[in-house]
Amino acid sequence: MLKRGEKAPEFELKTDEGSLVKLSNFKDKKVILYFYPKDDTPGCTAEACNLRDNYYQFQKKGVVVLGISKDDEKKHKKFKEKYNLPFPLLADTDGEVCRKYGVWGQKKFIGLTYTGIIRTTFIINKGIIEEVITKIKTKTHGEDLLKVV
Repeated sequence: MLKRGEKAPEFELKTDEGSLVKLSNFKDKKVILYFYPKDDTPGCTAEACNLRDNYYQFQKKGVVVLGISKDDEKKHKKFKEKYNLPFPLLADTDGEVCRKYGVWGQKKFIGLTYTGIIRTTFIINKGIIEEVITKIKTKTHGEDLLKVV
């Protein structure tokens, strides 16, 4: 996994609306880049909705919020509309960006080991990773982030 102080890898992914987004589009901004396992699951929904509920505060601070999972644009669009999410969800369907950021790996759930997205948030400032957060409380993630951005 990437560490604090490292350059954030560039990427270009499609959004839920089908447009392309590059990290370099936000080179002069602070970016919350959050990786989550799957649209419309309980933990991912709680996390997205808490980020939504705190979105105005992020905007006031000039912070951009971007969500990434391996779901495609169609699933992202449905998830975004269902929960009225105000930020883009990016489709990393081949997992390339997940691998670049080191968030694709071994996970355990109910005693089973499998490979998937390790829930992680990166705070990126002018292209440099400022924080890496792996211990995420999905129900308060937005409030927790507001304390560090």
